[in-house]
Amino acid sequence: MLRTINKLGILLGFVCFLSCKKQTNIVVKNTLDVPRSSENVVLTKAFLKVESLKNIGIKNKSTGQLEVVQLVDLDGDGEMDELLFQPKVESNSETNFAVVTVTEQEQPKSETWCYSRFVPERTDDYTWENDKVAFRMYGPTAQKMKEDGVPGGTLSSGIDGWLKKVSYSIINKWYAENDEHPGAYHKDTGEGLDNFHVGVSRGIGGLAIKENNTYHFSKNYTAWKTITTGPLRTSFYLKFADWKVGDQTITEHKIITLDKGNNLSKIETFITGTDKVAVGLTLHDQKGKVDVNQKQGWMSYWEPLQDSEIGTGIVASNNDFLGQETYIVEEKDLCNAYAHLKVNNNKVTYYAGFGWKKAKEFTTEAEWKAYLKDFKNKLEYPLLVELK
Repeated sequence: MLRTINKLGILLGFVCFLSCKKQTNIVVKNTLDVPRSSENVVLTKAFLKVESLKNIGIKNKSTGQLEVVQLVDLDGDGEMDELLFQPKVESNSETNFAVVTVTEQEQPKSETWCYSRFVPERTDDYTWENDKVAFRMYGPTAQKMKEDGVPGGTLSSGIDGWLKKVSYSIINKWYAENDEHPGAYHKDTGEGLDNFHVGVSRGIGGLAIKENNTYHFSKNYTAWKTITTGPLRTSFYLKFADWKVGDQTITEHKIITLDKGNNLSKIETFITGTDKVAVGLTLHDQKGKVDVNQKQGWMSYWEPLQDSEIGTGIVASNNDFLGQETYIVEEKDLCNAYAHLKVNNNKVTYYAGFGWKKAKEFTTEAEWKAYLKDFKNKLEYPLLVELK
């Protein structure tokens, strides 16, 4: 009888050990009066107190469902540095998640919404997209072709916009169609098109430096590196050759990030030789309206575009927003709306993007400006993440 009791005690103790083990939980809090769902929460090994992010899953404690996650290797050493997920949190509330161990097969599958790549078959574009928008910039081969008078070259450090109205990835599809039928992506067959002229303008958030009432800017990027692509984020690195503004030599490289559900790319520019920059929105035919709220830290340009309309915008910290200028000169592509931003410790961070009316998300200028204001408000009051 005593032996039976001892065995029962051991068994109950083992069950208690299994059931009473401490579980790591995450609480995500939303302090704003709006629901939130398109913002990446970034978890690191140090935050989670683990040696590896491999086989880490995030389970919603209310629904019991695993969240879609993305692992990011920031420095290319083969070791994952960040785990991303996008929680849904109602206004003025919190959502609880459990950190669980899962196999690769158990992780929920998702499309690669956020994608970018170097495109050697189209000279040397670097193109990026998510489920809302797409962009591209131009490389050294395109620059040399332009300087040598070879047809098809492009000399510009402006940011081009590809206007898509579908959520799935279109980069590879549009380039393949354009290879087969040159100019194909300039026609809308139901998915959108490339009809946003950039030229030497700043496009959608290209950088410039003003000196003696003239804006100066770099040439095309000279080197690139893809950091990550996946369901929740794409980011990449671009390097630019040193360039001159008066007697000052400017060095510049960027890390550009685009997250699922966002119309704006995050642009981190690392720069020396200046303490302020200007980031611009092309004015095209100057038939649109520039609006700026320096106190809130955003600038908008809403304009007609062929048979539709488009809003472009810049968002930055209001502490770094030094002013704005609508710059009009004789040469059309040099006409831009500029936001003047402060450089802090050789770095300036801002967000740039667009909303196309035919994508049916923003149909009026008021809706576009409300989005910029809401985007900035969420930057100022990020989701709060607590480990328990």
